[in-house]
Amino acid sequence: MKPITLEKTAEIIGGQYRGDPERRGDVVTGAVIDSRAAGPGSLFACIKGDRTDGHGYIAAAAANGAVCCLCEREVDSPVPYTLVGSTRQALHDLAAWYRSTLDIPVVGVTGSVGKTTAKEMTAAVLSRRYSVLKTEANLNNELGVPLTLLSIDEGHQAAVVEMGISDFGEMSRLAAMVRPDVLIFTCVGYCHLENLGDLNGVLRAKGEVFAYMKKDGLAVLFSDDEPLRSFDPGIRKISYGFGPDNDFRAENVVSRGLEGIGCDIVTPAGRFAVTIPAFGTHIAAAALAAAAVGRELGLTDGEIAAGLTDYRPVGSRANVVKSGDITIIDDCYNANPNSVSASLRSVAALEGRRVAVLGDMLELGENETALHRAVGALAAELDIDMLLCCGELSRSTAEGYRSAGGRDGRWYGSKDELIASLGDTVRDGDTVLVKASHSMGFDAVVSALRKS
Repeated sequence: MKPITLEKTAEIIGGQYRGDPERRGDVVTGAVIDSRAAGPGSLFACIKGDRTDGHGYIAAAAANGAVCCLCEREVDSPVPYTLVGSTRQALHDLAAWYRSTLDIPVVGVTGSVGKTTAKEMTAAVLSRRYSVLKTEANLNNELGVPLTLLSIDEGHQAAVVEMGISDFGEMSRLAAMVRPDVLIFTCVGYCHLENLGDLNGVLRAKGEVFAYMKKDGLAVLFSDDEPLRSFDPGIRKISYGFGPDNDFRAENVVSRGLEGIGCDIVTPAGRFAVTIPAFGTHIAAAALAAAAVGRELGLTDGEIAAGLTDYRPVGSRANVVKSGDITIIDDCYNANPNSVSASLRSVAALEGRRVAVLGDMLELGENETALHRAVGALAAELDIDMLLCCGELSRSTAEGYRSAGGRDGRWYGSKDELIASLGDTVRDGDTVLVKASHSMGFDAVVSALRKS
């Protein structure tokens, strides 16, 4: 973050400065909401949550080097603080102001599936020419996005910001801060339907971003997705996907199993071959989005291809783990019908015995039972050898698998029962996909498999 004085910070967010008048000229060089992450120059925003209140950690933040705090009430603080009505809104206001001072391209990434993969690939590609700031970890929400923007410093030449939402209005609040020059929209899928209702609601909610983009902005849309194919973002758009009518498309896609994929990227200017060291042929879609953004920002085909080879999966997202004589595809960071279907199709293309361990897909609304059942039926149609399910909703997944002729479908009432069964169900030589919504805690299943 470019340095901003405490006095200027208070002015930007409309707050009241409290503390030593002599320190008004001290500067802020970053923002945190966790006192443990504070360091010299940090602004510590005291966020009041359901389980903890940041106002109780001011002394700890100051001890770690924080230069000031944002507070919603009068406090006894060892460092100056700015009093505001809402620390969340103040953080948003500060980030929005700071974004307005930046003269670098900012790429936003949204969609129901594949946001993080597209973000990571785009950052890898752009890093071949530019110094890039990208969203780290899961900082893609109303607290993470302002922290990401406020971490952009004078040395950065581009930024890639992931934007995740679950309800109407959230994207407007994020977009008011990010105001992307380029927006990647990965797909419209079955997620957060409890709030968004249906696919039209998903598109409407995520599409709020376009009201905050300049007229000369660019939308990069996955147009194999029917809702996006006919969608008019109101600005210039580039389509990408596997269909022949896309501006950027993948041809000659070759699966190299767990080693990655190869394909030709076809663009309006020609074609070039790429190798992507990641599991699943569907991963090529993210590469197309990254290529489109790379081209827009002046990279050559050679730089784009080299950047894609630099990509590595993040966390529990199609991360291939070898453990003894079994291969684990750790994809348990999150799940919805679109992402589970894509993972199952990729696993089905592998040789040997394929086992899928699936948990509940949450926030799917009134059609949750039918959607789980359909995923199970797909697993059977793809000839997945064994399906192990856990979670009340996943009972329907197992039923769908068995009804569609699946060979060995089992349901467990608890995660402990599932884990206890692994020694008898998983064999040497198996490839095991593990996927569920994040709150199901299936990282424990991966840990158990790694120890087996």
